[in-house]
Amino acid sequence: MKTKLEKPQMAKITKVVDEADGIKSIFLGRQIEAKPGQFVMLWIPRMDEKPFAIGYLEEDSFGLTIAAVGPFSNRLCSMQPGQEIGFRGPYGTSYNLDEDLEKIVMVGGGYGAASLALLAEEAMKKEIDVIFINGARTKQKLIYESRIKNLGVSRFIMTTDDGSYGMKGRTTDVLEEILNKEKLDKVFACGPEMMLKKGAGICVEKNVECEVSIERYFKCGFGLCGHCCIDPLGIRVCVEGPVTDAKIAQQLTEFGNYHRLKSSRKEKVYGG
Repeated sequence: MKTKLEKPQMAKITKVVDEADGIKSIFLGRQIEAKPGQFVMLWIPRMDEKPFAIGYLEEDSFGLTIAAVGPFSNRLCSMQPGQEIGFRGPYGTSYNLDEDLEKIVMVGGGYGAASLALLAEEAMKKEIDVIFINGARTKQKLIYESRIKNLGVSRFIMTTDDGSYGMKGRTTDVLEEILNKEKLDKVFACGPEMMLKKGAGICVEKNVECEVSIERYFKCGFGLCGHCCIDPLGIRVCVEGPVTDAKIAQQLTEFGNYHRLKSSRKEKVYGG
């Protein structure tokens, strides 16, 4: 992999894709050597810099799927092709598609499915049997339906909390049902932290390998500031994560309980 970029490099937006209600994918016209699970720091001059998981890797561009949930992400989602954004990266750990994997499950929640869709593309090239579970609160928030179906995964199961599309319920309920009936080699999960905590717990209990992508507030992205250190192991999520083994995640007392805001103040974790 190329040397990590410490200064933002400017890149033009080449296209913007509407993925779902309030969720867009922004493509930047630059080549980047990255792996599924890694992230970049996006910079809007005179505003702020935030981390986003890489959701698309194309020959001459890469894409990031962004939910408009705050001032920074709302600004990003309002930008148009031709405008420029700064970026640094890629940073962080990636998912591990071991050579002996034959059958795996991917569990995505909301826009957390971004890095998993990229992983699914890699898994399909390796002829691994992929079951993809993708959930959201409502039909309007579900992303990547056509993208995942077109990959040819063996099963694509969609869930919504309100039952407006697919199966009513949570992705972890589907995961547990599958693990009760079938032998699987590994589980990969990315989404709301309560979903990750429950999924990790199910996998550890059933002795199934699992990797989860943990989200924290990153300031530097490469382990210098320590803002994303997580209790009690002191793991720097931007370096030793975001992709973390479920057994390690289960040792983190703040995992599924709280995270820290930009000010370092603790905030309870919600959502599943």
